[in-house]
Amino acid sequence: MNQKLTVKDVMSKPVSIAKSGLIPEALDKMLAEGVDPIVVTNDRVVVGTASRRSIAEKMGSKKTGNIPASQIRVASVTREDFTSVYQDQDVDLLVPLLQRYKIVVVWDEEHRLIGQVTTGDLLKVAKPEGSIDTMVEIAPRISPDDRVVQLHRRMVGDGATRFIVMDGNKAVGIVTETDIAKILVKLKSEIDKHFENALRNVTAADIMSSPLITTPANTPVSKVVDLMLAKNISTIPIADGDKVIGLATRKSLVDAL
Repeated sequence: MNQKLTVKDVMSKPVSIAKSGLIPEALDKMLAEGVDPIVVTNDRVVVGTASRRSIAEKMGSKKTGNIPASQIRVASVTREDFTSVYQDQDVDLLVPLLQRYKIVVVWDEEHRLIGQVTTGDLLKVAKPEGSIDTMVEIAPRISPDDRVVQLHRRMVGDGATRFIVMDGNKAVGIVTETDIAKILVKLKSEIDKHFENALRNVTAADIMSSPLITTPANTPVSKVVDLMLAKNISTIPIADGDKVIGLATRKSLVDAL
């Protein structure tokens, strides 16, 4: 990494939403801008972040009852899960921070929000060395018939973030926190009293990304990173022949720096 780079050289424009905003608005903005999480503000002061995961957890919670998504505010899914730096600090400072946090908020000299740095921003200027098969996350395997309520339970209870969908011995798709958040917000927006009944009928096959496009385990890390950034995706399945050995994610790549 070029030691002369500063945070200002790699930061991107901040994407934010007021804590009084609504859940569907926050998710739509995250999807449109390709960010996760989104910075949450109150009177222009950063109070935390809201992620696709926190939205999925909230929307699938029985505590929300029959309240439609359009009436649930961003404040209810906001977490103080971020850290901050100043724009003139050395870029190397970002590596350990992004190994712990999803996002780094950037201040100017007067402590005003002027930018953000995500794993994607960092990977544009710093790529790990080594073999991609050593930089993968092992994701739980599930069946196409597994129900989303079960996946939500595993996500909240076990900390799972992504699932590889298997049809017998063949990997046929992937389900992520984003997929779960999208279907929960959709159902919470369209269905009131019968939300829980409708959700019970949704399976992994209904929401998974398929077919599963894999990348060979001998692919250079730089090419995997470039593909992620070009397609604005955060996960690429890595395969050894016909066998998916794990998922290369932006986080797993930053962890390897």
